[in-house]
Amino acid sequence: MPAQQKKIIFCVAGVLSFACALGTAAAIGTQLWVKGTTLCKTGALLVNATGHELEKFIGEIQYGLFHGERVRQCGLGGRPFQFSFFPDLLKIIPASIHVSVILFCTVLIVFALVGAGFFMFNAFGSPYETLHGPIGLYLWSFIGCKAKLMSISPSISGSCGCLIMILFSSEVKIHHLSEKIANFKEGSFIFKTHSEQFANSFWIILVCSLVHFLNALLIRFAGFDFPFSKPKDSGTITGAVDLMY
Repeated sequence: MPAQQKKIIFCVAGVLSFACALGTAAAIGTQLWVKGTTLCKTGALLVNATGHELEKFIGEIQYGLFHGERVRQCGLGGRPFQFSFFPDLLKIIPASIHVSVILFCTVLIVFALVGAGFFMFNAFGSPYETLHGPIGLYLWSFIGCKAKLMSISPSISGSCGCLIMILFSSEVKIHHLSEKIANFKEGSFIFKTHSEQFANSFWIILVCSLVHFLNALLIRFAGFDFPFSKPKDSGTITGAVDLMY
């Protein structure tokens, strides 16, 4: 593939990686990971509410990784409450899973930025002109490692995105996170999850994961082998420019 086309591919992949890093960082700071409604079961049973009467006992809830908001409905109008996971809810939620989700989000941002840097360096850098001469002999292996890291970074980022979605989904669905939050510090009232769906920030992580896997395919399309793939036999010694492109 001509060098100019490879530069265009690397530029596109770099911009996508940087956009994913920004999107993930923005998603972490919002409370739009889960939206749902909760039913005040105790209040509805006390008045034997049915049909449209149940609407007076259905409140709203939405939250992210650090904070959220719920509207408590028990027949006397909505009462909004703000809550935070740290340190208020650590005793009632699966803390290890929740912290792992935050940790993998951080890893996703870091490797997305690393991948963007490698893409841009391959697109605009001139490693042969920069490293030729005696210094280049000592840094020759670094160029090869950089090319491999450029291939590995999207794979790690995409895998982290998948782990984030799996862990957070299990926390919400299997461990009934919304229900635990709704019943936090509730004495005489019991709340049940009425409806629940993942919101925008959760789907941003999915899009970022797909983009990173797309970047891995772009690297292969540009001529780089996937990490740990068997190298092709070659009768000639490649130069620094051939190693990069």
